[in-house]
Amino acid sequence: MDILRFITAGSVDDGKSTLIGRLLYDSKSIMIDQLEAIEKQTKNKEEGEIDLALLTDGLRAEREQGITIDVAYKYFTTPKRKFIIADAPGHIQYTRNMITGASNANLAIILIDARNGVIEQTRRHSIIASLLGIKHIVVAINKMDLVNYSQNIYNNIVIDYAAVAKTLELQNVTYIPISALNGDNIVEKSKNLLWYEGECLLSFLESVEVQSDIDLHHARFPVQYVIRPQTDNLHDYRGYAGKIISGIYKKGDSIIIQPTGIETIISKIEIGGVEVAEAFAPQSVVLHLEDDIDISRGDLIVKKDDQLQVSQEFEVLLCWMDTKPLQVGSKYFLQHNSKNVRSVIKNIEYKLDVNTLTKEFNFEKIGLNDVIKATIKTASPLAFDSYKYLQANGGAILIDETSLVTVGACMIQ
Repeated sequence: MDILRFITAGSVDDGKSTLIGRLLYDSKSIMIDQLEAIEKQTKNKEEGEIDLALLTDGLRAEREQGITIDVAYKYFTTPKRKFIIADAPGHIQYTRNMITGASNANLAIILIDARNGVIEQTRRHSIIASLLGIKHIVVAINKMDLVNYSQNIYNNIVIDYAAVAKTLELQNVTYIPISALNGDNIVEKSKNLLWYEGECLLSFLESVEVQSDIDLHHARFPVQYVIRPQTDNLHDYRGYAGKIISGIYKKGDSIIIQPTGIETIISKIEIGGVEVAEAFAPQSVVLHLEDDIDISRGDLIVKKDDQLQVSQEFEVLLCWMDTKPLQVGSKYFLQHNSKNVRSVIKNIEYKLDVNTLTKEFNFEKIGLNDVIKATIKTASPLAFDSYKYLQANGGAILIDETSLVTVGACMIQ
């Protein structure tokens, strides 16, 4: 059974938490004791009703304000698929939280209040989804019950958002009219929306194809661990363990170790201790090589005929996640897959307005939630791809050298 990772995003009070609560409630993915606790905490509801938003708004401050101020993760399973949901904040000052939640998402659900239509927050979340390269977008037009399930209002919103999608070059956009509060078109087709001919939300989430999103053409294998048991029965055993992040590897493939550039051949592939002829993303494997080579954690094994960029200096699109302003010359650890290197911010070219995609070249400082284009220099060579070309090998994070807190998310250009 495969897994669909998706994020919900929208403006404040668009109903993100209620939508997730409805998915969990109607799919019977809530424990009895959890349901009883939510029923006790529900206020100002008619008898028999519960506040579904409380299923995801776990922080006390969130409950008091009625907003989501962090990324809340929830998990549920249907007979067809497993799901991991990230409920992202709607406030503009929490851009970093949405980027965190969306970084591993296969799909984004962008909620629109049917009464308000496409607004600035809608465009901002769509821009972030575009920057992160999310391949599937569901535009859930919520609160249709408050506009009398009007088909004309729905059609006008679809027209408005289609213009946004065209500008951002968003692909695979699906539109679904819903009422998260009443359950219309969430788990079952709604009788109030008979004019809508598409699938309900859960049915679409169960059937959307995401396996084809995995790049099987460009082989990338970051070494996570070098296995050397050195026991009597495994005296000469040397295996390189990790997860294939893209591509396919076969026994006998000619490969290159990056960033050193050393060439060799794959002599054996193991999955779960069993030898196999080939392996592919996203499988976790152990590779064996014909030659004894000095390979360490963080080195990248790629096919000989499929080269990538190797450099100590490169440009990134960076979302700053720290309250302390970013400055040119600041030093951080840069984590790229399993490789950790020291780095320095060499230059900041511009700050990006995530509401309009305009570039600001004259700015006072780079603060929390700002998105910038910068040049980073590392202490040793890094083997990478452009994030736009191959996301699995084009993302990185910056870590504070003292506190070890993640302070930046990078998309290598």
